[in-house]
Amino acid sequence: MPAQPFTVADVMTRKVVAVRPDTEFKDIVAAMDRWKVTALPVIEGEGRVVGVVSEADLLVKEEYRDRRPGVRERLRHLDAMVKAGSRNAGDLMTSPAVTIGPDAPLPQAARILATRRVKRLPVVDADGMLQGVVSRADLLKVFLRTDEELAAEIRRDVVDHLFPLSRDRVEVRVRGGVVHLSGEVRDSTLVPLAARLARTVEGVVDVRSELTAADDA
Repeated sequence: MPAQPFTVADVMTRKVVAVRPDTEFKDIVAAMDRWKVTALPVIEGEGRVVGVVSEADLLVKEEYRDRRPGVRERLRHLDAMVKAGSRNAGDLMTSPAVTIGPDAPLPQAARILATRRVKRLPVVDADGMLQGVVSRADLLKVFLRTDEELAAEIRRDVVDHLFPLSRDRVEVRVRGGVVHLSGEVRDSTLVPLAARLARTVEGVVDVRSELTAADDA
């Protein structure tokens, strides 16, 4: 049975620092500095995420500190102007927050981080309650898997599954996360599939396939 794909729940940070809508500006900055994070979920009640306040939200105040923009600029950047005059998380935050569920696959999390240009995502359950935070660094944890782990999974879930009759003739080597497949197999049509499946294993950097098909394999 192939291993279940890694999900956000497998890599997310469960110990999360959050703020309330009434948390003051300087307390937000202090929390970010203390916990070395660039954004904080804003929660209400027992943990429902209502927004995120980030360094970018806070820096607007500094941006407009030494100048008063004209009417045209104020109208064009109305949201920024509101934040520049705000003092608490409820007014400063970006809402609704961009979130993700704990069961989401890692590629989905990576795509959201890239397309929305954020560094961290609050992880919420079906009711919007905070479960954790997943960051770019968290998604990279899969690349800490050892070469031995990767080789064992690929042999079990790819080679043994696709080539039950010729698996003893297939060699799986992994070095620095790069997979090397070599040997002879019965069905040439499965050779490209083997490479594709090996590439989907979490932690694999690249795949080099030298598998060949032989009539007597």
